[in-house]
Amino acid sequence: MSDLEKIRIQFTLFSAFYSPLISAMSGGFLKAEGLEPEWSVSPPGVSALAALQDGSAHVVQSALSQGFTSLNEGKTPQAVHFAQVNEMDGFFLTARKADPAFAWEKLEGAEVVTFKGGQPHAMFKYACHRAGIDFAKLKLVCPGGPAEIDQAFRAGQGQYVHQQGPYPQQLQADGVGYVVAQVGPQIGPCGFSSLAATRDWLKTDMAGAFVRAYRRTRVYMIEAPAAEIARAEKPYFPKIDEAVLADCIATYQKLGCWTPHVEITRAAYERTLDVFEYNGLLKQRYRYEQVCAEPPAA
Repeated sequence: MSDLEKIRIQFTLFSAFYSPLISAMSGGFLKAEGLEPEWSVSPPGVSALAALQDGSAHVVQSALSQGFTSLNEGKTPQAVHFAQVNEMDGFFLTARKADPAFAWEKLEGAEVVTFKGGQPHAMFKYACHRAGIDFAKLKLVCPGGPAEIDQAFRAGQGQYVHQQGPYPQQLQADGVGYVVAQVGPQIGPCGFSSLAATRDWLKTDMAGAFVRAYRRTRVYMIEAPAAEIARAEKPYFPKIDEAVLADCIATYQKLGCWTPHVEITRAAYERTLDVFEYNGLLKQRYRYEQVCAEPPAA
C-alpha cells in the first residue's frame, strides 16, 4: 500500500493509561501497516460511541460498561468491544504526605477528591468493599472531571485524591502529594478499558491491519524501556514532564494492566460484571457475546 489510509481514532479520556493505543500511533506501528492515524478526544458528556455511529471514527477507546448501559435500556449496543486496552484499574490514591504505613482504613472519615459517578466511581467503591472498609464513611469531594479534580487537590481540597496516571506522578514531582496506593490490585484483572467498533468495520481489511499493528504495540509496551515509550509519546503530553511520563508508564508496566494478548478474556469480563452488579448498575449479568467480540484475524 503506497498511500497511507486514514484511520480515525477517538479517545473517551486521554491519559498515559491508554498508552497501548497512543503508542500504536507514536511508535509508528499503524504507519507500518499503511494506516495514517487521525485522533481526537470526545467532548465532555458526549460518548465516543457517537463518533462510531456518525462515521467520524473507526475505532474508539471505551469501556465495557458502555455496552451495559445500552442493554439496561433494552437496546442492542451499536458497537462491540473487540480488544482490551487495560486489564486492570489504573487509578491511584495520593495523600498530602508520604505514608509508607498507609492502610485503606485511613480513608474512612477522610475527605477524598474523586469522580461523582461512572466507571471510576464504581470501581473505587468495589475496591473499598474488597479492602473491607465502609465506602459510606468516606467524605467525597467531587469537583468534576480529571482536570478539575487535580486543580481541587492542588488548591488544598481533600486529604486524598483518586486519579489516573500521570496526574499522581506529576503531583509527586511537584511535591504536592505522595502516591500511597493503587486501586487495581484490590480488584484484580478485569475488563477496565477497551477498544470498540461497529461489527461491519471489524470485517474490513482496515480492521485486520489495525489489529496487526495493535498486537505488535502491546508486545512493545511490555518489552520496551518506559523512557523510550515516554520519549515517543511526549508530543502527545505537552504539559507533562517527560520523566514523569516515564515514571507513570513504568508503574503501569509493573501493575500488569498491559498484558500481551489483545482479546478481552471471559474472566476479565466476568470480573467487570461483578463490579457493576455490586454497584447495582446491572439489570442482569449480560452474556459476553452481547458486549464483546473476538478481534478480527490479523
